[in-house]
Amino acid sequence: MRASRVRRALAVAVAAGAMVLSVTAASGSAARSMPTAPRLPAVRADTLAARYAADHDVIVRSERAARRMGDTSRADHLAGLASPGRQFLSFDPRDDGLAVEVLGDLAHADRVVVLVPGSDTTLDTFDEIGTRYASVAGGARTLRAEMHRLAPDTKTAVVAWLGYHAPRTLSRDVVTTARATAGGSQLRLLIGQLKKVNAAAPVTLMCHSYGTVVCGSAVQRPASPAAPLDRLAGIVAVGSPGMGLRSASDIAVRVPVWAGRGADDWIAGVPHTSVHVPGATIGFGTDPVSRGFGARTFDAGSGGHSDYFKPGGLALHNLALISLGHGEAVSHG
Repeated sequence: MRASRVRRALAVAVAAGAMVLSVTAASGSAARSMPTAPRLPAVRADTLAARYAADHDVIVRSERAARRMGDTSRADHLAGLASPGRQFLSFDPRDDGLAVEVLGDLAHADRVVVLVPGSDTTLDTFDEIGTRYASVAGGARTLRAEMHRLAPDTKTAVVAWLGYHAPRTLSRDVVTTARATAGGSQLRLLIGQLKKVNAAAPVTLMCHSYGTVVCGSAVQRPASPAAPLDRLAGIVAVGSPGMGLRSASDIAVRVPVWAGRGADDWIAGVPHTSVHVPGATIGFGTDPVSRGFGARTFDAGSGGHSDYFKPGGLALHNLALISLGHGEAVSHG
């Protein structure tokens, strides 16, 4: 029965995906004409300033290119990314785009959090999806602000990581693991880079929606090489359709695994199973908040799928405590 529900969901997604492609074709052609990503020095503490400067330059040039092509929507979004003080570890303006923003002093932080977003995250939605706290950059800002409120003497850095091509919600990719598998490889690379920048700071993966599938791919067994994962302090899954794992024991490192879901999150209705078909896996396996998965569950409040990083919310409060290493203070549902 569950398998048939997944197949029906796939059929709907494929049909809807055709409509999405037709609507986005015009803007996509402009995005493909953007400047190429710059060649950057290897990620180290002493190269961060150079990388930030180079990426700021390509963002500015990309905005100008978008305006020349008449793509004012993309240009306006890029103008926001080019605001003074923003720091991008990497950036690629082509197609839907890739962007990795750093909030805080990465090289000297006591705690580092990597926020991994889900479907529909692009350069055009990097700063805002419906409400600012629901975007990857907005969520990173509200999470870091809550961490500072709870522990003002702790130096923190939060990475807003659009380092993979997220699927569109109305597409067949959103119900398969293909994008997550590719993204997981890139996320593992980032974890290794963070270790080179700041070997002392523990890293927490904060994963939302389809981003939880990406995180599951990055940390699952067998892990080779396993070394980049040894600085992980925890893995958090919120609003998850499944992490592509049978249980937390499938993770290659022994760290706390947390899971939470808001009471009004529609993701609860997604079938938590997986079906292997030729060339693809449909569905994402065990529900991370179920007892059988083996994660530590926490109270994510009464909010919906986009409310986990809402200022003043119970979910954000608990996520900040976990990020600070204060899991003992987390409230449980």
